[in-house]
Amino acid sequence: QVQLVESGGGLVQAGGSLRLSCAASGRTGSSDAMGWFRQAPGKEREFVAAMRWSGSSTYYAASVKGRFTISRDNAKNTLYLQMNSLKPEDTAVYYCAAGGRTIGVPGSYDYWGQGTQVTVSS
Repeated sequence: QVQLVESGGGLVQAGGSLRLSCAASGRTGSSDAMGWFRQAPGKEREFVAAMRWSGSSTYYAASVKGRFTISRDNAKNTLYLQMNSLKPEDTAVYYCAAGGRTIGVPGSYDYWGQGTQVTVSS
């Protein structure tokens, strides 16, 4: 069983930055994906960014590419999401997920954190 705990959300003005962290209590397979998803009120959960525990490839939604950066610290079992140039439309609850078999598909991930609220004011 893997437990995920997110932190780092908050309120920020448009153009500002936040860094989210996701501490994992265990590890899934090295080929499994870990990623970030978000869900705004009244909308479906959507893919934001992901990577695997092994290798350096990263994957981003078109809406965040160039503004967000996903990274990991294997020694700390921690995943990060650096969010720059934030926009009001980035406002959502952000979830960390692990054990993913298909990068951008929420249903393929086995483990989820509780979510952290990110609010971007205009």
